[in-house]
Amino acid sequence: MYTGILDLPWWGYVLATLALTHVTIAGVTIFLHRHQAHRALELGPIPSHFFRLWMWLTTGMVTKEWAAIHRKHHAKCETVDDPHSPRIVGLNRVLWTGVLLYVKESRNAETMERYGHGTPEDWLEQKLYSPYHKLGVVIMLAMDITIFGVWPGVLIWGVQMVWIPFWAAGVVNGIGHFWGYRNFACADASTNFFPLGILIGGEELHNNHHAFASSAKLSNKWYEFDIGWMYIRLMEIFGQARVKKVAPRPKLGAVRPAIDLDMLQAVVTHRYDVLAKYLKTLRQLANEEFEQLKVDARESRLMKQLLGADSAALPALQKEKLTVLLSKSDALTKAYAMRAELEALWARSSATHEQLVRQLQDWVARAEQSGIRQLEEFSLRLRCYAV
Repeated sequence: MYTGILDLPWWGYVLATLALTHVTIAGVTIFLHRHQAHRALELGPIPSHFFRLWMWLTTGMVTKEWAAIHRKHHAKCETVDDPHSPRIVGLNRVLWTGVLLYVKESRNAETMERYGHGTPEDWLEQKLYSPYHKLGVVIMLAMDITIFGVWPGVLIWGVQMVWIPFWAAGVVNGIGHFWGYRNFACADASTNFFPLGILIGGEELHNNHHAFASSAKLSNKWYEFDIGWMYIRLMEIFGQARVKKVAPRPKLGAVRPAIDLDMLQAVVTHRYDVLAKYLKTLRQLANEEFEQLKVDARESRLMKQLLGADSAALPALQKEKLTVLLSKSDALTKAYAMRAELEALWARSSATHEQLVRQLQDWVARAEQSGIRQLEEFSLRLRCYAV
């Protein structure tokens, strides 16, 4: 039986498999995701063409289809129109058959037309990659057998074929909206799960990504590792990449005496930090209120979780518990209601800048006159945000 060009020990085949699949995940996160779907960076011709060829050989995915489906996921996240939300279709379906959801959505002509703009349309795409997208994986099989031999080659190819369907279509889209920790209180259910950065290129930092979708860097905290970002920075050194945008870092300056358009822009720019600090304010207030109300520790933890959750996403029973809790504390009721008013400042609406500035002025005035120490302190911090 043909033994291939390379005769490796068993661990050599394992390392080769990990190396090949790692190149694939790098292609997905850098080329398909950050470059094509979100335009967070520009790639030079060498990495751009290499990744497009490698995707064709190892996944058979069409660039336009992947970018369109992912953009729709962001636009319709956690709704019935989301192509792969575990909150809608269930975790098991996304985790184990997520690739089938991709295939189904790729046949939606409306999705391709509306969300597939700006992807490659050159001769290679029109004459080879798109019409013969299954040919690439067949060529990859032949290459694996030639290099590693029949049985090692087939096994390595098999792992390559399931790597992206499982890790990207399944784990990231499934677990990344179901389990983990959240740095940012996005409207969707996205989470970070840790630590799988080397295996899936930093894509496990999914909550960070949903908070700042156009950021080329997915890590946000000092303990988070985004290996895809490391590769991008290396390509920048050789002039083969240019980062267009990264997530803004909170900036604090002197206390603003006036609440104007500049302050509104600063609050909107740093909205996730603003909301995170407000949720911390809510928890501090809740600690004081719960102590006075004699709430036991277990219920206290649950109530603080409910205070920080998106009320629209809470089940009916939890909403009822939250309503009962708030009825016992005027201070918590006021602070909880003002959270929704604060979030409305950066929600999509038809309000003009002048109207939003007046809303912010009113919010700050009521916070400072509330008689609630935590709200007064938060209002002071709010006046310090700078662009």
